[in-house]
Amino acid sequence: MDCVEQKEPEATAPSVVDRYYTRWYRADIKGKPCEDHCILQHSNRLCVITLADTHPILQNGRTIKSINYQISNGCSRLNNKVSGKSKRGGQFLTDFAPLCRITCTDETEYTVYSCIRGRLLEVNESILENPALLLEKPSTEGYIAVILPKFEESKSITENLLSKEEFESLVSKRTVAQSQPT
Repeated sequence: MDCVEQKEPEATAPSVVDRYYTRWYRADIKGKPCEDHCILQHSNRLCVITLADTHPILQNGRTIKSINYQISNGCSRLNNKVSGKSKRGGQFLTDFAPLCRITCTDETEYTVYSCIRGRLLEVNESILENPALLLEKPSTEGYIAVILPKFEESKSITENLLSKEEFESLVSKRTVAQSQPT
């Protein structure tokens, strides 16, 4: 009789996000402390913009009052229309192009930025009808937008971003600094 090795029951399988995407972070957007964004980069170059777990919207039990993709009088991210294989017609975004404005019930307003250069493929319209998705599932159904970087820039877009380890180190330093008495 063959000896069958008993394996310990495995922990839960990695999520789709953990399995197929690389997490990159942009911390303290435009010098605003803790306003951190997460960029999920797929191997096919697509980048999904989400809020990092440390973003103030996801802390302190806040409630979202409204989400607005109308950036200015002449620019609404909802009017973005792409077509064809090369995604013609998508709005081109720079690193700090605003994607949307989120207002909480305590009237604080946060602007979510693109964090990377590329063509806007889509914005998440489902969070307009159900803003709770942004709080409950920020990395999956509560994403902000999908951006396709230029092919030539797809390797270099991560140069200004933090890896998961670098971001965790920054957050732990930030936590230590906040707990120090002044």
